[in-house]
Amino acid sequence: MVKKLFFLFALTYCSLNLTAQRGVEAGGWLAAVNYFGDLNTNMRLNRVGPAAGVGIRYNFNERICGKLSGNIGQIEAYDKDSPNLYERARNLHFRSTVADLGAQMEFNFLPYVHGSKDENWTPYLFLGLGITYFNPKAEFDGTWHELRPFGTEGQFKGEEYYTVAGGWVYGMGLKIDLSYEWSLNIDISARRLFSDYLDDVSSVYPDIDDVEDLRGEFAGRFVDRSGELFAKDPAFFTRNNLEAPIGTPGRQRGNSKNNDTYVYLGIGLYYYFGDLRCPYER
Repeated sequence: MVKKLFFLFALTYCSLNLTAQRGVEAGGWLAAVNYFGDLNTNMRLNRVGPAAGVGIRYNFNERICGKLSGNIGQIEAYDKDSPNLYERARNLHFRSTVADLGAQMEFNFLPYVHGSKDENWTPYLFLGLGITYFNPKAEFDGTWHELRPFGTEGQFKGEEYYTVAGGWVYGMGLKIDLSYEWSLNIDISARRLFSDYLDDVSSVYPDIDDVEDLRGEFAGRFVDRSGELFAKDPAFFTRNNLEAPIGTPGRQRGNSKNNDTYVYLGIGLYYYFGDLRCPYER
């Protein structure tokens, strides 16, 4: 009886032509990650960090897939690397661990069927939504300090930015079968956040006295760090007609109209658990 029910189910499944490519695959990847934002406005790639992740994909057919992923990486940026003189004088920096979860839909440009001799590779595009945890820190006298509690742009207590933010997930990649079960995935995947505080920089300089009254004198040291550079290299400011310190209240510190982004470039292995095939299907 069980065999008859299974055969009936399989026959119905095949008659609906749903067996071309369905099934689950899962795997992991290693990647490099790079940040773009207020402390990297010129698309520098000189401080790429390590990253890793896992994912699970469901193939609806040979063209459309859905994927869930989780990733973790390390990002950083320094104004001293910038070719922009004002940014170098600003003298800010940060680093942060980023950990994210994402859900995306994928479109295969070519029909892709695991184990096929002819349809065993394809480029693909994907788009989705994600959520990211971050916690920017900066170094002072050899110790790294969390920046959010310092209210470096004059945030009142209780009004600090969140360290969890949603964002778009998008990118492109290439899938290549290694066997029926295993495939190689290479992709570039961006996370554009709905927040501009991944780097703790977004709007204008506050009044440092107000920050110190609210957060303490030590917090004020992280608001405007141009004075540290002036102490080391005053000729830089003189040579480039720059004032020091540059952080007068209301002066631009970042660009709040352009949210922050980080991008993975990764390579991964995925294992395909198989699909339900029609009787006698090759």
